[in-house]
Amino acid sequence: MADLTDLPAAAHSAVAEAEVALAQETLSAIIDGANPKGDVLSTAELAGVMAGKRAPELIPLVHPKPLAHLVVNAVPDRAAGAVRIRAEAAAVGVTGVEMEALAAAAVAALTVYDMIRDLEPGATIREAKLVATSAGPDDEWRRPGEPADAQRPPKGVRTAGRIVPAPRGGVPPGPGPRRR
Repeated sequence: MADLTDLPAAAHSAVAEAEVALAQETLSAIIDGANPKGDVLSTAELAGVMAGKRAPELIPLVHPKPLAHLVVNAVPDRAAGAVRIRAEAAAVGVTGVEMEALAAAAVAALTVYDMIRDLEPGATIREAKLVATSAGPDDEWRRPGEPADAQRPPKGVRTAGRIVPAPRGGVPPGPGPRRR
């Protein structure tokens, strides 16, 4: 492992993406909830989060770190003939979270494949890639051609099986009514 004892703590973030190319019939089954194995998108998102949290166990020499943020979005894209996966990770510490974001995106893509392989064994996982990384305002990298807002998904995207609404008046939505 790299010696990080002399490095100062900083806020680190990373965004990674992957894509699973699928036939339109398979995408329809995913969107319509007709996949025999169940909810593909929510399962993939959960698997991605679990993998991102376990990156140090999966990848040799990755430093363990407490993640402050990890979210995975799996969104069907009919025009592209694919499920697009985006993973965001953040932590405060001495090392980055690129491997956590990449592990989350890659395992979410593998999970999509596992969930649909009976429908389409020839599906292809395409391009797991790092989109952006940051360790503060003076240490940022963004893949060429990515928009400046690549660090956050747009409002109203599907997150963990639901649509996340845009905040009203700049205030994030609350947890909702309590269940007894």
